[in-house]
Amino acid sequence: MKTKKNKKVLGKKKTQRTLKKQEAIVDWPIKRRVLYRPERYQYIKKIDQPKTCVFCDAASMGVGKASLCVYRSEYSMILLNKFPYNNGHILILPLNHIGNLLELSPVQYEDLMATVRKAMMAIENIYHPAAMNLGMNHGAAAGAGIPDHLHFHIVPRWSGDLNFFPLIAETKVVIETLEQTFDNFMRYFSK
Repeated sequence: MKTKKNKKVLGKKKTQRTLKKQEAIVDWPIKRRVLYRPERYQYIKKIDQPKTCVFCDAASMGVGKASLCVYRSEYSMILLNKFPYNNGHILILPLNHIGNLLELSPVQYEDLMATVRKAMMAIENIYHPAAMNLGMNHGAAAGAGIPDHLHFHIVPRWSGDLNFFPLIAETKVVIETLEQTFDNFMRYFSK
């Protein structure tokens, strides 16, 4: 049962209906809120594997919501992560389908690193995080989800953003939608 205080936090009735569809209260073994995200099943089980590289597809579409691309240079691009670990989580990658950093030409490498810096400045100006995680899983054995097309991750971080949810409940709460994140980056890069 929701209290008056909870109703204030949830806001409009539309938000309440949306939350009711996506969550339930479970009493066993302790009372906790469960967020249902059935669309994650396909991602986790790697069902419906695309026949083409999603990054190459995004590169061919250019900047836009359909591609999740918010910036493009001559050799690199910045994409939103479709399954973000935190709000503002982005990917920086070369336009060409290359899975090894050492295979980039010097000019491609320089452009990629300049785009990483540009992405970090964008996150700093848009989100003002306390810190950032910046990294790349280079190859399948290192954990790369798409090992044939290298990509950096940048995840904005704030003190206290990693609470019990991801550790115990295996659920991450991201405080904005992909549409809001896209709009934030597009406003920044359009300046």
